Amino acid sequence: MEPIADFRIDIPEAALEDLRDRLRRTRWPAASPEPGWSPGVPVPYLQQLADHWLHRYDWRAHETALNAFPQGLTEIDGQRVHFLHVRSPEPDALPLVITHGWPGSVVEFTRILGPLTDPRAHGGDPADAFHVVAPSLPGFAFSTPLSAPAWDHARIAAAWLVLMDRLGYDRFGAHGGDTGSKVSPAIGRLAPDRVVGVHINGGLELPAAGDADLAALTPAERARLDGVRDLVRDGTGYADLQSTKPQTLAYALNDSPVGQLAWIADKFKDWTDPAADLPEDAVDVDQLLTNVTLYWLTGTGATSAHQYRAVRDEPVPERSEVPTGVAVFPNDPAVRPLLERRHRIVHWSEFDRGGHFAAMEAPDLLVQDLRDCFRPLRDRAGAR
Repeated sequence: MEPIADFRIDIPEAALEDLRDRLRRTRWPAASPEPGWSPGVPVPYLQQLADHWLHRYDWRAHETALNAFPQGLTEIDGQRVHFLHVRSPEPDALPLVITHGWPGSVVEFTRILGPLTDPRAHGGDPADAFHVVAPSLPGFAFSTPLSAPAWDHARIAAAWLVLMDRLGYDRFGAHGGDTGSKVSPAIGRLAPDRVVGVHINGGLELPAAGDADLAALTPAERARLDGVRDLVRDGTGYADLQSTKPQTLAYALNDSPVGQLAWIADKFKDWTDPAADLPEDAVDVDQLLTNVTLYWLTGTGATSAHQYRAVRDEPVPERSEVPTGVAVFPNDPAVRPLLERRHRIVHWSEFDRGGHFAAMEAPDLLVQDLRDCFRPLRDRAGAR
């Protein structure tokens, strides 16, 4: 068995000064002749966000906050894997592995770790406690260097099973959004005897043209599906590039912090709560910048993009019989009749606030939904 090493984030001051210097020397492009966000991130908006990053954002404070969570490193299938491992003070807590996506990181989860692991201290029922494991995906943050090009959802799921083994967890739950909404069910497919339940926020299943089941969809489900089609038409250029030419993109993301900032801020505008005018109206601006700074300081704008290339030809997965819960936030593309083709759904919730980055936007709703989803499944966990 590979050893697990303790880990603390300790970014050299020289790297932070280099970031500040690059921000000061940004060569700004001309503004688009088309107003608004449709052609991309507006120059005045990004200038204000970059100014905050340079003059008011304090990485060291957020580095300290991240280091308050126990972290580890291990090697699985030739890949270095970084993870947060926060054990509950409750002895009967249910182990839970949670998986982020792109353009996120474990920074997404910092506001849900306390309530999940110690509900007693956050006004909840201690019977709902979890031991939480939050790995960084291969090629993201400190799960680098990227060891191979083929880290698809199934391979990541297999690695997370090994990680849970090494941490001593035989039976556990799995949760995720974005990439995590694919990885978490894949863990259940690989080890249905070990996974007591799966919970995802969002989830996407596209119908084929002429699909007979579409006639049975409700008006709300049809509207959600229309939103998915609009997204595919107007909002997936980033995925086309990352799934075909991630190395070409690497030079811009690795050399320009403002380029990295724009690449991520664009998705926070598109995917957060539609009631929010700007990304920072949906998420805390410093949490957003901590996420971006982590990408910048680890040089993983490009290696994270390779994950899209790894999954572009992935086969359609078999149906999972593991009990599955789905939380649907505004802008999420989940349509229950379509998702039921691939999952045995036992819990379904729809919310009127939040968005794609649920752990950042509506941590209270996500925490409660995880508690509600797993409460009837805990007896399946057996001895831990």
